[in-house]
Amino acid sequence: MTTSPDRVAGDPFAGATLDARYRLGSLIGRGGMASVYRGEDLALGRSVAVKVFAEAAEGIDDSDRRKSETALLASLSHRALVRLYDASQDPETGREFLVMELVDGRDLREALKLGALSPADAAGMLADLAEALHVIHDRGIVHRDVKPANVLLEPAHLPSRTWNAKLADFGIARLIDDARLTRTGLLVGTPGYLSPEQVSGSAPGPAADIYSLGLVVLEARTGVTPFPGPAVEAASARLVRDPEIPESLGPDWVSLLRSMTAREPGDRPGALDVAIAATALDTSRAPVGDVTAPTVAFADVADAPTRLGMAATADDVATATTRVLPSADRSFFGIPASSDSAAPTRREARVASARQPHRWVRPTIAISLLAATVAVVAVLLFSTLTAPPGGTTTPEPLPPVPGQLGEHLQQLDEAVTG
Repeated sequence: MTTSPDRVAGDPFAGATLDARYRLGSLIGRGGMASVYRGEDLALGRSVAVKVFAEAAEGIDDSDRRKSETALLASLSHRALVRLYDASQDPETGREFLVMELVDGRDLREALKLGALSPADAAGMLADLAEALHVIHDRGIVHRDVKPANVLLEPAHLPSRTWNAKLADFGIARLIDDARLTRTGLLVGTPGYLSPEQVSGSAPGPAADIYSLGLVVLEARTGVTPFPGPAVEAASARLVRDPEIPESLGPDWVSLLRSMTAREPGDRPGALDVAIAATALDTSRAPVGDVTAPTVAFADVADAPTRLGMAATADDVATATTRVLPSADRSFFGIPASSDSAAPTRREARVASARQPHRWVRPTIAISLLAATVAVVAVLLFSTLTAPPGGTTTPEPLPPVPGQLGEHLQQLDEAVTG
């Protein structure tokens, strides 16, 4: 181990370089078994997290076993698992350490200080973690220490999610000899989240991780630690009672959490079953296609005054009830409708036709008036020219013509006859 000028006083590892490759920076977290530092991989030039074990936890002294176990753990790849890059021992200090993926974010323990998670966030977290456990259980690995501090929350890039959950520290029990831990009096796991079989000293299997995950998610939903108190009291309490699960969480949550925290390992569901159940609980992930918008013709919104014999105004349209237009009705937004768009109804066609100005009406009326005027003038001139001299002839009245044309003819007749 080498040191650097920026080494932190009182911390033998901050600022040090392990195995001539990993330079340690600031301390991220510390537990009874190890301390985690933000580090830099000098060989690859990337940021990493380095977990340095305490002296009492040493046990990766078999280099061949260390390499084989590290290769197994490093081969596990899943979005909800913190990747393991390396496991080694510093030749100068003899300290064993793990090199892992650095997750920029906070852990669930810190997040719960701000309060319980929403049902959607808790369900999404449970689905992520249960799926991660399914991956490691399928490879014969038991985590043994599922707890809030080992759940890292990485900021998500999707607007529908706040963060993505990642499970850290999986496989440590396989890297550290169980016999060595037993001789030193250590127990892998955190008292507040141990399964009953771990408390009783039995070898834990995958069901132990399910129990611990159930306690973690129960705390995430309620904001209360299921088994609080001193380590011995918290650990022994689950041998005599089940955790309290409020009915206010809802029947689906209560049923799932009760099955996960059953005292008998055989009564608990598998990790994959939990992941599937959690996905059903996460209502925020419902497909967009499940939401059906009502089909509304735009005329129904803006044409109400017209149907009452009044002209529609801008205020009428602005104050109309806002309703979602279907995706096929894109022509309203200036987008050409697709070829499979539904044809307009007869009522919609009539409404559209009523809105269009009938430009042929006025020219036709004007031509008709002009032709009628010419005809009347010709008749009057002919009558005047053919009348006998000195005689007075009373012209016959024009035949009545209905409508606006008749009114114009009547006015013209009166003007000519004086």
